[in-house]
Amino acid sequence: MTLQPRILGILLCVSAALAVQAEVKVTVEHNRDGTAAFAFKTVPAPLRNDLAASGTFKVVEGESDPNGSNLRALNDGRLPQAEDQPARNFFFKAGDDGGRLQLDLGSIVEVKQINSYSWHTADRAPQVYKVYGADGAAAGFNPAPKRETAPEQCGWTPIGTVDTRDQDGGPGGQYGVSISDTAGSLGKFHYLLFDIARTENRDPFGNTFYSEIDVRAMESPEPEVAAASEPAASPPKDSDAFRIRSADGSCEIAIDTSGAPDLKEWAEQRLAPVLAEWYPKLVTMLPSEGYNPPTNFSVTIRPGRGVAATGGNRITANADWLKRELDGEAIGALLHEEVHVIQQYRGGRRNNPDYKRPPGWLVEGIPDYIRWFLYEPQSHGADAAYFKTRKKLTIKYDGMYRISANFLNYTIDTYGKNQKLLATLNTACRQGTYTDELWKTQTGKSLEELNEEWQFAVLKQLVE
Repeated sequence: MTLQPRILGILLCVSAALAVQAEVKVTVEHNRDGTAAFAFKTVPAPLRNDLAASGTFKVVEGESDPNGSNLRALNDGRLPQAEDQPARNFFFKAGDDGGRLQLDLGSIVEVKQINSYSWHTADRAPQVYKVYGADGAAAGFNPAPKRETAPEQCGWTPIGTVDTRDQDGGPGGQYGVSISDTAGSLGKFHYLLFDIARTENRDPFGNTFYSEIDVRAMESPEPEVAAASEPAASPPKDSDAFRIRSADGSCEIAIDTSGAPDLKEWAEQRLAPVLAEWYPKLVTMLPSEGYNPPTNFSVTIRPGRGVAATGGNRITANADWLKRELDGEAIGALLHEEVHVIQQYRGGRRNNPDYKRPPGWLVEGIPDYIRWFLYEPQSHGADAAYFKTRKKLTIKYDGMYRISANFLNYTIDTYGKNQKLLATLNTACRQGTYTDELWKTQTGKSLEELNEEWQFAVLKQLVE
């Protein structure tokens, strides 16, 4: 039977309309102040029993950061309980330009949604990636294409592109992304490929903290919502924590060693007195108008990965690392985290609609300056002696941690006696008004001029 031209035209129009209506949709939600529940208005909550939970992630390009979790963090259904918890997130190594991950679903499955979740205080919160799918049957299929190979040329089908940067309220916080198709199905895939980019290249710390990646099938079992890796953070129970007040009585410090009972004596007799003594000193060093420092904070010591992390007024420390450093870096590392408790730089957003996020090298450089040059200068942990032990070290003010601390020490000693420059930097960071022009107004020299002067001083020490 031959269709009349008019009927054929109507059918073609209807078909075209249906094709237009069926399209991939990327939904992004941003909680500036997230919780361990990862609750969003439209993006589904992370699950324990999605397709990815029984799949296998593999790094195709790049390296995982040793301070983070392994790939199981992406599909184990266990969520971080705080915004800066490296041990509960997967992220690529500092300095890497992201990388590629392959997810093997185990068999060809019809996929309904791909959902990804992230959480961090700053640039490691947004998500930037492309995702591809493949059934593995195409001629010349490459299951693990490196960056120099376009996935489309070796059997992969583009699914969606995600870039959650420039959301309202700044980059930090919690992001939920859901990729779906208005027709219902994204396609039938055996493998997924995530081509992940870093969020910024101003410093080495632009790789996203990915907390979970879910893949939902068209036909799914009753969903089991994922949960925090431990109960939602709260002050330790009286029975669990040792409590001490700061030297001036203004702050209660709770130290919970229930997860590492063999560190109880060390924590109470050696760590606690240092934190109590230095709390008022740190408050005096880091003042700003209208700022009220926390009246309590907690330190939880338990086995984990990395060294330590701070979210708000909660410090979590890796007991395994501390045990190796009890007579070395352990106390200094936790003093660094105590500085983070006092910095409270995110609070400035509430009072300043033009709040500018402080640079990461200052956020980390200030605590390391206080630690290495004021608390334990005798250790020479960040002076020229330290530089001599490092290979291929780039000496630049924004090198983060000890390198930035060394720059701050030189500049403060030369241009800002009695830490007046330190207080000014801290105020600008806390209030969200920091710009590089501050160095010129405070010292008479630009940041680049100070950097060159400091580099010359360091190199002179290295050859002496």
